[in-house]
Amino acid sequence: MIRYVLTRGALLLAGLLVSSIIIFAVLRVFPGDVAQILAGEQATPQQIAALRESLGLHQPLLTQYTSWMSGVFVGDLGKSMLTGVPVAQEIATKAQITVPLGLMALTIALLIALPFGIVSAMLRGKRTGTAISVGAQFLAAVPVIWAGMMLVVVFAVWLGLLPAQGFPRSGWAQPGLALRALILPALTIGIVEGAMLLRFVRSATLQAASQDFVRTAAAKGLTRRRALITHGIPAVGLSIITVLGLQVAGIVVGSVVIEQLFSLPGIGRMLVTDVGNRDLVKVQSELLVLTGFVLVIGFLVDLVHHAIDPRQREAT
Repeated sequence: MIRYVLTRGALLLAGLLVSSIIIFAVLRVFPGDVAQILAGEQATPQQIAALRESLGLHQPLLTQYTSWMSGVFVGDLGKSMLTGVPVAQEIATKAQITVPLGLMALTIALLIALPFGIVSAMLRGKRTGTAISVGAQFLAAVPVIWAGMMLVVVFAVWLGLLPAQGFPRSGWAQPGLALRALILPALTIGIVEGAMLLRFVRSATLQAASQDFVRTAAAKGLTRRRALITHGIPAVGLSIITVLGLQVAGIVVGSVVIEQLFSLPGIGRMLVTDVGNRDLVKVQSELLVLTGFVLVIGFLVDLVHHAIDPRQREAT
């Protein structure tokens, strides 16, 4: 087990290193002079040159990259080119919105996918099972931004039950208002991601129902449904855990769009704003943090698989 963890940990670090190189390189090939953009159209060449030097943009790219990464390894993500505020501090502040939003969306997705996916599989060929399957197909195809706008129209405009945009200035000092502000964004992501996960749960449950051990349990006296619930569904767990890791990545990507739509001052909205402002240090650190989060989720999924599945332990 220790050897497996060390191997996967090394792959995680290698993935982060490769991701950092790609992020750094892609941001540097964007058109336009960052110093010119930050200085403004009226700036003189001398002012632009001075700004470029103060920001370290005059240094070779390799020097800029090693300087950035040497700080990352000690927890220093750099400072914003525009405000001078430490990037780690701003990410920590914005995460107080993005992380609860992601957890709420994931909870909603699971509450939709697990029960309805299993019921849809157990009632395959019946009206209820077909209706659930068709509904999941429709919702999975809905663009997340369109789903968000429809929820705003229904719950904020027509019914007036929830706020359409914004987050309390006092933040979580007013937990009731903060939670209400996150309900519609979380529902938007959770419904779409839950529909995608539902389709997989249904497929995995149907596959489990066709396994020999389920048929054997039925042959020993259990009903088909009881055999599936008792022996088939637990076997689906590992597959669901794998897909759930991918769903987390989908939720992270969805939060970028949803935070813009609902005017939530989270990491996603900050990232979009910083890209527009060409704040390279912030953008590259934000992208690295998001990438690292997705890679860590994959790492944890691998560890859970290894701990639960005896076949993987035997293989290693």
